[in-house]
Amino acid sequence: MATKTLFTLLFTMLLLFASQREIGVVEARMCQSQSHMYHGGCLRDHNCALVCRNEGFFGGRCRGFRRRCFCTRLC
Repeated sequence: MATKTLFTLLFTMLLLFASQREIGVVEARMCQSQSHMYHGGCLRDHNCALVCRNEGFFGGRCRGFRRRCFCTRLC
């Protein structure tokens, strides 16, 4: 009986461990560049992202102490 319980516990732990792993997933790096067309203080990430999309990037967000708009794309 103890062997069956131990086997069940080990099998359950193995399933939990296997379900938590992401096998074969590679995450690409994000490159950032300051926007050339965004002027003024960057208050909302949404506005920054819209301007960056017009510049040919995937999106953008406000960063830094001076709140500048930085555009993002995959490297």
